[in-house]
Amino acid sequence: MPADCSAPPPEFNFAGHLLAINAERAAKTAYIDDRGSLTYGELDEKVRRAASALLGLGIRSEDRVLLLMNDCTDWPVTFLGALYAGIVPVAVNTLLTPADYAYMLEHSRARAALVSRALLPKLSAALGACRHGVRHIVVSRDGSDAEVGGTLDFDDWLAGHEPLAAPAPTLSDEPAFWLYSSGSTGKPKGTVHTHGNPYWTAELYAKPVLGMREDDIVFSAAKLFFAYGLGNALTFPLSVGASVVLMAERPTPEACFERLTRLRPTIFCGAPTGYAGMLASAALPPRPQVALRLCSSAGEALPQDIGERFTSHFGCEIIDGIGSTEMLHIFISNRSGDVRYGTTGKPVGGYEVELRGEDGKPVAAGEIGDLYIRGPSSALMYWNNREKSRETFLGAWTRSGDKYSCDADGYYTYAGRSDDMLKVSGQYVSPFEVEATLVQHPAVLEAAVIGVADAEGLTKTKAYVVLKPGQQASDALAADLKAFVKSRLAPHKYPRQIEFVGDLPKTATGKIQRFRLREQEAASQGVHA
Repeated sequence: MPADCSAPPPEFNFAGHLLAINAERAAKTAYIDDRGSLTYGELDEKVRRAASALLGLGIRSEDRVLLLMNDCTDWPVTFLGALYAGIVPVAVNTLLTPADYAYMLEHSRARAALVSRALLPKLSAALGACRHGVRHIVVSRDGSDAEVGGTLDFDDWLAGHEPLAAPAPTLSDEPAFWLYSSGSTGKPKGTVHTHGNPYWTAELYAKPVLGMREDDIVFSAAKLFFAYGLGNALTFPLSVGASVVLMAERPTPEACFERLTRLRPTIFCGAPTGYAGMLASAALPPRPQVALRLCSSAGEALPQDIGERFTSHFGCEIIDGIGSTEMLHIFISNRSGDVRYGTTGKPVGGYEVELRGEDGKPVAAGEIGDLYIRGPSSALMYWNNREKSRETFLGAWTRSGDKYSCDADGYYTYAGRSDDMLKVSGQYVSPFEVEATLVQHPAVLEAAVIGVADAEGLTKTKAYVVLKPGQQASDALAADLKAFVKSRLAPHKYPRQIEFVGDLPKTATGKIQRFRLREQEAASQGVHA
C-alpha cells in the first residue's frame, strides 16, 4: 500500500464521507446535466433528503433498492442517498430487456425501484413478469412532465422529507451497493461492493494516476451504472471536489463532441470503440475547440494506432487501463508522461498482479498467462452464487478471466479473454493482437477475430471487419488485409477468412462479444456452438 494512503476507519459511510469533505464547497458546481446544474450544497441537501425519503418508505438498513436511471443529477442523489441511509442500491444497466430486469428484481429482492420516466415501460413489463417485493416506484421525470399513476414523483418525494441529520453508522467492510456484471454468457452476476471499496479506487487510482483535481471538469461517456463510469463520474470527481458533466443520451461521437466543445471538460473518459468512432467522424472538432488535458480508456485494450492518432489530433494522452466490475475500477494502467500505447501499462500502487499458467504457477516474462489481482477494492462476492464466487474470489486474489503478458520492462499487454484465446498451429493466438493490427489499416474501423475449424478440423482465424465510411468491401481488399497482417505478425496469426460486416455485437460497455460471432459461425455451418 502506498505510504501516503491511509485506510478508512472501521465505521465508515462512503456517502457521508463525500458530503463531509465537500462541505466547504457548497457554492461550487458538482453536476451539470441536460436539465441544469447542482451545486455541492444542493447535492448535500438532496442526498440527505433522499436518505430520509427512502427510510420513510419503510425501507431499512441493508434492504436493496433497484436504481434504473439514465445519467442525470437524480442518479447520484439516489445512489448516495441510499448509501447515506445504510440502504443498498442495485445500479443496473439501462440498455437491457424487461426479462433482464425481471431476473434482477427477483435476484436482488429489491423493496423499491427508482426509475427514469423513459425507462418505466421496461420496468413495468419486468414487474409483470416476475415475483417481486417491490412496494414503491419512484419516477425521475428526466426532462418529461408526464406523471404516472401509482408511482411517486421523484422531486415531490424528496421535497416531502427533511434531510437526514447523520449518515447510518455503516462499516467500511459491509455491503454498500451492487453492480451486475455485463457478462458475455449466462445470467448476470450481482457483484457486492463495500463502503470502503470506492474510497480505495479514488485514493489509489484517481488521485495518484489520473491526477484528478478540484479544478477539473470531468465527462464520462461510460454511464454511471458501469463500474468504470461510477468511478469516473461520481467517486473520483466528488473525492477531489471537481465538477461533472452527465449526459442521458447514447454517447455517439456527435453527442460527445457537443459536450466537449460547449462545456469544455478537462478530463474525458471513454472506451476504445468510442475513441475509434470519434476519430472516424466527419464532425471531429479541431484541437482549439476543446479543453482536454487528459483522457482515460477502459473496457477493452486500446489499440496503439487509435491512441497515437487521438494524441496527435488533440494533444492529450489517453491513459489506458484495465479494471473490472469485481475490482470496481482500474488496477493496471498507463500513466501521464509514461504512456506506452499498445500496452495496458503497469500495476497501480496498492494492487498486486500475477500471471499464472495452466498449472497455477507464475509464467516467465513475455509469456501469456491468466491475470490474477490482489487489492483492497475487490468485491465481497457474487450474491447467491457460491460456485461463481469460489471460481473468482480466491482468498485474497481475484481471477480476472483475462490473459496478459508482461515484458522485461514491466509493461502488461492484453492477450484476450481466457475463453477467447485461440491455438493455431499449436501456438496461442490472441484475437486482440490480430484485431489491433487490422485496425491499423487505413480502411478498417473495427475488427473482431474468432477461431473457426478448417476442413481438417484445425483451428484457423477468421476476422469480421467493419470498414470506415466511404470504403467498399471487395475480394481485393480482403487479400490486402491478409497481407497487411502477415507483414506485421507471425504467419500463423493472419486471418484465413475475412467477412465484411456493418457492425459487431457488443456488450453495453462496448466489449466485443466474440461468442456471438462464434454462435453465428456455428449456425451457418449447421453445427452447435
